[in-house]
Amino acid sequence: MKIGIVGLPNVGKSTMFNAITNAGAECANYPFCTIEPNVGMCAVPDERLDNLTKMYEPEKTTHAVVEFVDIAGLVKGASKGEGLGNQFLSHIREVDSICEVVRCFEDSNIVHVDGKIEPLRDIETINLELILADIETVSKRIEKAKKMLKADKKYAFEVEVFEKVKKVLEEGKTARTIDFTEEEFEVVKDAYLLTIKPILYIANISEEQITSVDTDKFVNEVREHAKTENAKVIPLCVKIEEELSSLEGEDKKEMLEALGLEESGLDKVIKASYDLLGLMSFLTAGKPEVRAWTIKKGTKAPDAAGKIHSDIQRGFIRAEIVSYDDLMREGSMNAVKEKGLLRSEGKDYVMQDGDIVLFRFNV
Repeated sequence: MKIGIVGLPNVGKSTMFNAITNAGAECANYPFCTIEPNVGMCAVPDERLDNLTKMYEPEKTTHAVVEFVDIAGLVKGASKGEGLGNQFLSHIREVDSICEVVRCFEDSNIVHVDGKIEPLRDIETINLELILADIETVSKRIEKAKKMLKADKKYAFEVEVFEKVKKVLEEGKTARTIDFTEEEFEVVKDAYLLTIKPILYIANISEEQITSVDTDKFVNEVREHAKTENAKVIPLCVKIEEELSSLEGEDKKEMLEALGLEESGLDKVIKASYDLLGLMSFLTAGKPEVRAWTIKKGTKAPDAAGKIHSDIQRGFIRAEIVSYDDLMREGSMNAVKEKGLLRSEGKDYVMQDGDIVLFRFNV
């Protein structure tokens, strides 16, 4: 699962990527510093793992991870190959969701590719290029489906669905604003539309804006736009987050307290990105290892077992499950068992986020 970090040149995109992944992507004050995408893996912060580690004192603790891709900055005309447009579009087509960094701070020392700070214009610039690329894709699908329609009437529905998508795109709206039925989504999902990908907006603010972020004009503009796409917005100061990412333990805690923050903005971004992909974690806990396992929301117990090993899925008998909250409240697995809170679930059980599981199997 990949999350593409996108944005116009010089909005703080690569700086945020560096802070998230500590991968050391090149950062400079000029357009197209990022040409080939930088890729980095990132652990998903999870205090449940931290608490289970204290309880079990395992030999190792393994967090869930997400993959971030820092994609070259986009400019007007990308859909027609301007700037690094063709590369941008091909790279964004390969990711599962989008994390868009929007510049909401003034700084005369950092050039803006369009001259001045206008978050909505920046969002519209990127959306327009992706919409234009999608219109081209959808037009080709309609043309192809109409040709197939002569031989098979089933393609009438495909034409209908893509005509519906094209109409929305031509109104300047993204495909993610469409409320698809299950049948319609089955038709469009293999078109790999750019504007159907789920999106998270990062409002990049200055240190001075932190205390007034709830009333900040630029941030609220981004929030209002995000509502039209059912998207989340996370305001953060990328510059401060880069400093925080270099600190650990008490030093990081002290800086967070000084800023009046409970957790870093990047932790929020990583968690929200994980959720954006429709992912969640079930947990295993014991002396050898405490671990978070990544699954799609809605996954049933045998398929979750297969994440650990295919033999466990093949020989699945049952899943012995306790909720994380129950275990923390009771203080030990023995206490959980004594109170009858350890459940035995079968093949049709849908896994819940934070389930602590022991799979029983026989092969």
